[in-house]
Amino acid sequence: MNAILKSAMAVLFGLGLAMQAKAADPIKIGSVLSVTGPAAFLGDPELKTLQLYVEKINNEGGVLGRPLQLIFYDDGSDAGKANSFGKRLIEDDKVDLLIGGTTTGATMSIAPLVERAEIPFISLAGAVVIIEPVKKWIFKTPHTDRMAAERVFEDMKKRGLTNIALLSETSGFGQSGKKESEIAAAKMGITLVVEDTYGPKDTEMGPQLTKIKGTPGVQALFIFGLGQGPAVVNKNIRQLGIAVPVYHAHGVASEEFIKLSGGAAEGMRLPAAALLVASKLPADDPQKPVATGYAKAYSDRYKGEVSTFGGHAYDALMIAIGAIKRAGGTDKAKVRDEIEATRNYIGTSGKVNMSPADHMGLELSAFRMLEVRNGDWALIN
Repeated sequence: MNAILKSAMAVLFGLGLAMQAKAADPIKIGSVLSVTGPAAFLGDPELKTLQLYVEKINNEGGVLGRPLQLIFYDDGSDAGKANSFGKRLIEDDKVDLLIGGTTTGATMSIAPLVERAEIPFISLAGAVVIIEPVKKWIFKTPHTDRMAAERVFEDMKKRGLTNIALLSETSGFGQSGKKESEIAAAKMGITLVVEDTYGPKDTEMGPQLTKIKGTPGVQALFIFGLGQGPAVVNKNIRQLGIAVPVYHAHGVASEEFIKLSGGAAEGMRLPAAALLVASKLPADDPQKPVATGYAKAYSDRYKGEVSTFGGHAYDALMIAIGAIKRAGGTDKAKVRDEIEATRNYIGTSGKVNMSPADHMGLELSAFRMLEVRNGDWALIN
């Protein structure tokens, strides 16, 4: 073999190795989650879900022959820290896409960074402000606060409850929920007889609830918050002997919420994804295989109950992976376009059909109305 041929073969061999190395480069998924702090019972299952399925997918060969690499930071339920970590993921870790933003505050603090860097971001937070107006690079998997308000008021009206008290958290989620509840109430013939607020770290809501209890004409109470605060509200409601029907928003949709309430959640209703009642869904419900499959995988791994929050992370990851596959790689613009083109995805949150005008893709029917009965979730409709 002459020197020229040897040299050519060496070059080709080197190129082959380089191409193999390039093909095996990890797909970097960045995540900022509230694993500790007031929103921990949302962020903890989100992180566990991402870890579970990244490991599972890698064991099955990865995506397009490339392993997934999850790079995450815990913002401690602090939106300011979320911004710093988001910047680190984009500029230092050079991730291919972002999944996270457990809370609305965290998501909105990261949003300007994402839009400036032009990187796909799928949020796990609830407020409608995340996707309205549409932001080119930002999507979300949970149902919105607007949907929650409309679903709750729809159920209230069926029960003849039209004069209500609204107690909302001063977090981004709570205040967006307050605004959307006021809009929905005016549209749906619901009268907000009294409104009040509480802080996400408050440990006593007695004064607000005493005011509500003393307001004539209140037929029901709607609490719009997330994390541990609403469980405190439940305990205070029981302590004060408030007897009107109580509703919560979807920011508490987990078994942990029932446990934190210490028996005081009994009879309370809220709108949530089908995941919480996966085993109770009709056999022909298209969500049942997905919801029960996720619930089994999560509980087998972590020996704990599932929550809709972990389900939102599952949906975000699966939507992202589907987009990467259709894009044929991690080109950010192509992946963004394919996320936006997601159609007929059946997830734990419902059937998703995104479009340039809708970066969530869920209809109101994706919300199921649940009630706490005998310390467990029961499907109302």
